[in-house]
Amino acid sequence: MISSISWLPKGAANPVPAVADPPSKEEIDEIVKSAAFDKCGQSDNEDGDEDMDDDASNEAGEVAQALEVADALGRTSNTAKSGTSFDSITDGLRELDMENYDEEDDGIELFSTGLGDLYYPSNDMDPYLKDKGDDDSEEVEDMTINPTDAVLVCAHSGDEVSQLEVWIYEESDDGDSNMYVHHDIIISANPLCTAWLDCPLKGGEKGNFIAVGSMEPSIEIWDLDIIDEVQPCVVLGGIAERKEKKNKISVKYKKDSHKGPVLGLAWNKEYRNILASASADKRVKIWDVATGKCDITMEHHTDKVQAVAWNHHAPRVILSGSFDRSVVMKDGRMPEHSGYKWSVTADVESLAWDPHNQNLFVVSLEDGTVQGFDVRAAKSDATSQLKPSFTLHAHDKAVCTVSYNPSAPNLLATGSEDKMVKLWDLSNNQPSCVASTNPKVGAIFSMSFSEDSPFLLAMGGSKGKLKVWDVLSDDRVHQRFGNYIKRKIPQSGS
Repeated sequence: MISSISWLPKGAANPVPAVADPPSKEEIDEIVKSAAFDKCGQSDNEDGDEDMDDDASNEAGEVAQALEVADALGRTSNTAKSGTSFDSITDGLRELDMENYDEEDDGIELFSTGLGDLYYPSNDMDPYLKDKGDDDSEEVEDMTINPTDAVLVCAHSGDEVSQLEVWIYEESDDGDSNMYVHHDIIISANPLCTAWLDCPLKGGEKGNFIAVGSMEPSIEIWDLDIIDEVQPCVVLGGIAERKEKKNKISVKYKKDSHKGPVLGLAWNKEYRNILASASADKRVKIWDVATGKCDITMEHHTDKVQAVAWNHHAPRVILSGSFDRSVVMKDGRMPEHSGYKWSVTADVESLAWDPHNQNLFVVSLEDGTVQGFDVRAAKSDATSQLKPSFTLHAHDKAVCTVSYNPSAPNLLATGSEDKMVKLWDLSNNQPSCVASTNPKVGAIFSMSFSEDSPFLLAMGGSKGKLKVWDVLSDDRVHQRFGNYIKRKIPQSGS
């Protein structure tokens, strides 16, 4: 499935991403150690190991370690995963006789001319090579990300692997767009949420990173400008040690870490080193990604916290929504303040601030409704019941995701487990459905309008497919919101 979608600003990606260096021995050991967390203690529960002879035990251990490293790096073959026995693998290793690999026999060299092989300092000097450099130039061209390309990152979970997919969406004037995966990043756990950020974690003025929340209590931050990377550049929180003995598991967490899956993330565009996270451990945390430390922990919810969002116009104000059927607004400068609380009719699935009005936000719920609120009616008295500005019965099942259009005021998209995406006009707090579609991606889990091309709506769901809908292709949308088509702002001095 696709659980999260993030658009990158055009021009944010490196035109030619770098290829990662092979992992060092220390990095491989760390990956294996991390992968082995879930397997620790198994030897205590297995019987009959003592009967195994030493040679077979050593061989099996070497093969198991090799497979574990390959699997951790995402390169384990399908054959190995399907259950190839140790016997067949060890037989193959014996046949290769790798221990005596360097002891070559003297004598006739196979595939030699007998006169000594010729060596050319460069391909240009080799007369047997044709079309020199063409393949390399084509490969570089294929990997180049143009400033006009739209780039998306999808958090994708499959049966055997979880990964981040970096997609390129090429627009064209004739409406015949092209979309393909540029590269992917293998990650260790099923991703649940993402947040793009440009904080320069590796120096310079800006970076190109994606923060990922998953079923693990840690938050991984990956460099999107590097291909074939095997480890994140930053990890926030996580498990320091996990032990299992006699069916009992003890877990030691890193300092200030979440203690449950990370369900929601929000990057602060004004304070670019700040990232907020929501977790099943009922907590909201505010991290400084530059130092890798948690600055603030807030515990104002009594159940899993599903979503967080920073206000576009007041960047210190944060909103959180929970399975305790409440939404809380707090000021990051005063985390000890109880904040302002709204009660809703069902578990919160997602929420979003209106980019055109700093006082408005919407909340989507598990019962298929969407409610809108105005913070100007808020009171610090926790016992006061604040009524929503509107309640919209949007879908037949849970509304998992919402997205405001960044260009057209009052245009809201909703996506649901009923497999439908709907567009709404929220004018005058009287929502009306403008258009709807079934994008054939299954239950809709994530959806987002593009900032650069604001009428492109990316959608992903349970089938693991990504679709992009040009909502202006619908006549009703074009008629009502077409006058908000983003126009290029002339450069100064032109």
